[in-house]
Amino acid sequence: MTIRPTDRPQRPWFSAGPTAKRPGWSSQAISHALLGRGIRAPEVVERFAHGLRLTRALLQVPADWALVYVPGSDTGAVEAAMWSMLGERPVQVLAFENFGKVWATDAVDHLKLAPEVIAAPWGEWPDTSRVDPAKDLVFPWNGTTSGVCAPDADFIAGDREGLVICDATSAAFAMPLPWAKLDVVTFSFQKALGGEAGLGVAALSPRAVERLDRYAPPRSIPKVLRLRDAKGFDRTLAAGSMINTFSVWTIEDWIDAVEWGLSVGGLEALIGRTKANAAALDAWVGRTDWIDYLAADPATRSTTSVCLKIVDPRVTAMLEEARQALVRRMKALVEAEDAAFDIESHRNAPAGLRIWCGCTVEAADIEALTPWLDWAFETALAE
Repeated sequence: MTIRPTDRPQRPWFSAGPTAKRPGWSSQAISHALLGRGIRAPEVVERFAHGLRLTRALLQVPADWALVYVPGSDTGAVEAAMWSMLGERPVQVLAFENFGKVWATDAVDHLKLAPEVIAAPWGEWPDTSRVDPAKDLVFPWNGTTSGVCAPDADFIAGDREGLVICDATSAAFAMPLPWAKLDVVTFSFQKALGGEAGLGVAALSPRAVERLDRYAPPRSIPKVLRLRDAKGFDRTLAAGSMINTFSVWTIEDWIDAVEWGLSVGGLEALIGRTKANAAALDAWVGRTDWIDYLAADPATRSTTSVCLKIVDPRVTAMLEEARQALVRRMKALVEAEDAAFDIESHRNAPAGLRIWCGCTVEAADIEALTPWLDWAFETALAE
């Protein structure tokens, strides 16, 4: 029987969203000056624009791209792009995890676009040799629910005719993004930098802006998803104006997170922190016989939303419902000890563990976590 550990992670937050706040975070560090102010007040609009400028600098978004806030987190940002841009060309969707499947469902059931869905089982990367540069493409760069990420952008043509809409919510600020191969890049506050939930960002290439200027989709678009006005792309959105009433607190918290990212060395430092966390977890996986990655190919393994499967024969012989129950017991055990919170796999994914290794987590906490996982597994199995 594995001995119960004594050393706990100092910050036992490993959720894949909202993720851990930045090291040293305090609510008192958030500016209160504009709380309660009108959302259209010039000072508030300028503060929102300041947040976009900081975001551009940290994420290294090309200067000719536009950035806009969108309600509804990353989901809202992806859907705003899909509803506002798709329909001019045939569409393809990569569906290899939960959210890719959601975008495929949106395209089929709600936008009525009859897309070609290029699917793959959980843990696998789809056959991207089928990607057609003449078609619009929607895909997640990093599968938050499967732990599978794009190995590279070689499957996207540099001289493509279609637009590429990339859900990058668990890749932004943690992995290099090939801006020249993408046209819309979306992410939420609550993933890589541990911001508050509810708002997303859509970064739009000149090609995406040109599509918005030229193409009016043949459908009614809900107000909260509208990126166009009567003339085309609503350029006021790129200057800090908002589609509807946004939370000033959420924006201030986001500014705090981005300022932290810049202060510790910028994007390269954040990617380095993420890799160090993933490496610490990988060292444990490599020496532990009851656990393995859900992503079969090392080239497509996420360094942020690391999804793990239990491969002990005593567990693989169980029905899925029993495996889910075992994971729930493990989760309850470590949470009762204040050793880790929210480590279970996504509700639609196969039973297993999901450990966030993004830049707001400390490698020392990953190292302190792993003995607790060993203890929880043996304890839960023996119950």
